[in-house]
Amino acid sequence: MAYDFDTPIQRKGSDCIKFDGAAEQGLSPDLLPLWVADMDFRMAPEILAALHSRVDHGIFGYTATLRGYAQAVDAWMHDNYGWLVAPEQIVMTSGVVNALAMAVRAFTRPGDGVIIQQPVYHPFASVVTGNGRVLMNTPLLLDEATSHYHMDFDALEQAAAQPNTKLMLLCNPHNPVGRAWTRPELQRVLDICLANDVIVVSDEIHMDFIRPGHEHVSLGTFGPEVLQRCAICTSASKTFNLAALQCANTVIPNESLRRAFKREISACGCHGPNLLGMAATQAAYEHGAPWLRELKEYLEGNWTLLDDTLRELHERSGVALTLVPAQSTYLAWVDCRGLGMDASELERFIQDEAGLWLDCGHEFGPEGTGFVRINLATQRAFLQRALDQLCDAVYRRLK
Repeated sequence: MAYDFDTPIQRKGSDCIKFDGAAEQGLSPDLLPLWVADMDFRMAPEILAALHSRVDHGIFGYTATLRGYAQAVDAWMHDNYGWLVAPEQIVMTSGVVNALAMAVRAFTRPGDGVIIQQPVYHPFASVVTGNGRVLMNTPLLLDEATSHYHMDFDALEQAAAQPNTKLMLLCNPHNPVGRAWTRPELQRVLDICLANDVIVVSDEIHMDFIRPGHEHVSLGTFGPEVLQRCAICTSASKTFNLAALQCANTVIPNESLRRAFKREISACGCHGPNLLGMAATQAAYEHGAPWLRELKEYLEGNWTLLDDTLRELHERSGVALTLVPAQSTYLAWVDCRGLGMDASELERFIQDEAGLWLDCGHEFGPEGTGFVRINLATQRAFLQRALDQLCDAVYRRLK
C-alpha cells in the first residue's frame, strides 16, 4: 500500500472526545474506545498539504466560497454516483447534523410530525424533539433468520398519511444497521412521501463507504420532479476524517425550500463557511480517491477480523454474538442478545468486564436494545486487542 494505516497515531491527550472524553462521562480512561464515528488514521497527505498552504498564508479573515469548490463537489458526485450537482443548489453548513436541524426548523413548524426509522443515529430523534416537533418512528424490521433489516412500508404509509406529517429524515446508507437502500426501496419511500406531500431529507454522509458487491443510490439520481421535494446532506468529513473542520454540503434543488433553509441558517446566526473545512473538502474530492481506495481495502480486513473472531467465539463458547451484514459504513452492528442481558447489564459488561467503550444499541432507539455498535476505523492491532478483551470477558462468564 502507498498509504500507512497500521502505524498507531497517539490520540490520547490530543483533546479528541473518542479517547479523552471518558472523564466527562464518568468512565475509566483505561477503556479501549471504539465508539464515536471518527477514524484513528492520519488524513491523506494531499489534504494536509492543502491545509498547510492555507495556514502558511497566515490570514483567516471572512471568506467566500473557494474557487473550484462547487466544481470539486459536483465532480465527485458525478464520477462516483452519477449525480449532477448544480453549484447554486449547494448550501454549506457546519455539519450534517446541523443541516438536519436546519431542515427540521425550515420545513416544519412546532407540532408537525417528522418521520425517522429507528434504530438510527441518535441525533435524528433529538433534532426533532429538541425543536418541538413530533417524533414519528416507523422502526426498521429485522429478519431474525438472516439478520437483515428492511423498511416497514405499511408503517411508513400510515405515518406519512397523518395530516400533521411534513418531513422524513432518511439515513442512507443507514447508521447503525449498515443498509445501503436499493433503488426500488428508495423509489417506494419517495412515492409514499410525495403522495402525502412529505419532504424527504436524506443523510448520505456514509455514501463513500459502500462495501464490495453493493452500491450507493443517492436521492440525487432520481428525477427532477422528485427532487423538488428533497434535500440531500453530504460531507467529506466522514470519508476523509475531517469532522473537526466543520464543513458539510446540503443540496436543495427546489429554490423555495433552499431559501427557507438559508433563512433558518441566518436566523441562527450562522454566517460564512469554514475556510479550512472548504480547503480540506476540495483537496479531498480532487486528490483523495487513491487514499480512499486503500483505506476501504484496509477496512475490509478489519471487517474480516471481526467476523472471524465472532465465529470462533461462537464455536468455542456456544455464545452467539452475531454481526449484522453491513453493506456500507465502517460501523459494525453486533447482536449481543445471545448474552441474555438487558440494556444496563450489557453496558456494564462491555465496560466493566470487557474494558471497552462502545455505543450500546439502546442509544439508537429502543429497537437497538441488545446490540452494540463497533467502530472498525482503527489500526488492526488495536481492533485485535479490543476483540481479545471482548472474547476473554465472555469466556470468564462461562467459567
